[in-house]
Amino acid sequence: MKAHELATWPTLIFERRLWVSSDRLKLKATIPLYTIHDLGRMLNIPVSTLGQWIHGDSESTGDVLVTHMPVKRGSRQPSIPFIGLAEAFVLAAFRRAGVPMQRIRPALTVLAQTIGLEHALASRRLFTDGAEILYDMSQQSHVGSVLREGIQHLVIVRNGQQVFRDIVAEYLHCITWDSDGYPEVIRLPAYSRADVIVDMTRAFGQPIVQQHAIRVQDILDRFVAGEDLHTIAEDYGLAQDVVEEIVRVASRWAS
Repeated sequence: MKAHELATWPTLIFERRLWVSSDRLKLKATIPLYTIHDLGRMLNIPVSTLGQWIHGDSESTGDVLVTHMPVKRGSRQPSIPFIGLAEAFVLAAFRRAGVPMQRIRPALTVLAQTIGLEHALASRRLFTDGAEILYDMSQQSHVGSVLREGIQHLVIVRNGQQVFRDIVAEYLHCITWDSDGYPEVIRLPAYSRADVIVDMTRAFGQPIVQQHAIRVQDILDRFVAGEDLHTIAEDYGLAQDVVEEIVRVASRWAS
């Protein structure tokens, strides 16, 4: 049995628990899987920025943008569930569009209230209706120029329809939606050759190469231990350039 086959066994019980549940959203929102540093690596976002999204800052309204579980200060235990990763992923898309969070944060609060769903930023309705809601908000007379400009960085009118700008849409298209209206799989856009995804039901929600469900961390551990890229790629049945990219992305974060 090859390494990638052995790696699937520890997740079987977890997968069964998730998919037989009548409330998958509850599990997605309450099982802590990630630390803030995990999110930073997956989304290529500074930990300080993630901290502001999770805990707020002196300029924020106090609204929680990223779902997290309470942990003791300084704890290295996971505190962020899969739905929190999805929320941070959407915020990362907005950040890539060049919108400072202090400009758009009031709009996100109204957006969540308008969508009217729990964890609205991670919901499919954000994907289908979010651009129109934000655009309509920007046209209201009471909206200040700073907020209006922030929304214009996210939304444009194309062929008579309000749509997210391409850079935001590209992120949102990385999400595969579950039947509950929330993400099932998130493809990490930091990788181009390697098809790296996050799926709560596989590898305990850790990033994996979709082909053979190989954990990214397993590849990195072997490389750090001194194994050459060709050997790692051959053992896992991957192209060598896929393994090279995984190592390169990890090195970029470490630097």
